[in-house]
Amino acid sequence: MRTVLLLEDDLLLGESLEDYLEEEGYEVVLVRNGQEALEASYAKKFNLFLLDINVPLIDGVTLLKELRHAGDMTPAIFLTSYQDKDTLTQAFASGADDYLKKPVDMDELSFRIEALMRRCYGEEKRCYGLYCIDESHKSIYVDSNLLNLSIKEYQLMLLFINNINKVVTKEMIIETLWSAQESVSDGAVRVYINRIKNEIGGEKIENIRGIGYRLVS
Repeated sequence: MRTVLLLEDDLLLGESLEDYLEEEGYEVVLVRNGQEALEASYAKKFNLFLLDINVPLIDGVTLLKELRHAGDMTPAIFLTSYQDKDTLTQAFASGADDYLKKPVDMDELSFRIEALMRRCYGEEKRCYGLYCIDESHKSIYVDSNLLNLSIKEYQLMLLFINNINKVVTKEMIIETLWSAQESVSDGAVRVYINRIKNEIGGEKIENIRGIGYRLVS
């Protein structure tokens, strides 16, 4: 789960932003002054900073400047009621990646966050040699090539990759692809195995006679 440090001293706005972001799937740490934000940044690794500027103890611009000087390059968006060019210039000079003026439009905030996340982190994939899984988009890549998979084929390929170089039994495949109430033949299993072989190359899946199959790295 992506984690957000939210610095906002307006209680109502802060809690509204926190609720919205949590509904969007983020873990949010809400703080109300710059000192708390600084301490939180040292205690926990965040994927994003959302920072108000005019807050107690340490203002948002000074805070981000200190974090950048300490080597913290976490993407940062300022949420600000300031309209003047000088303040916005200082915000970007301190290391901000973007800003959004108050009152905050929640949909626009979501779009800007997602764009910044893609720019800074790219697609979230976990890779095992040539095989990469993008679970958020239910996609699998082999040697950087996107596979054309149905839902069941994706589930089967995921099972193989999670057990790469290990034997995957027919029972494991059946449990993954079908419910306990469904009657499944060996022929149905072979159909999906052959589809996977056609997609990635038959030599990558070994037939372990009488037991199951193995995806080789």
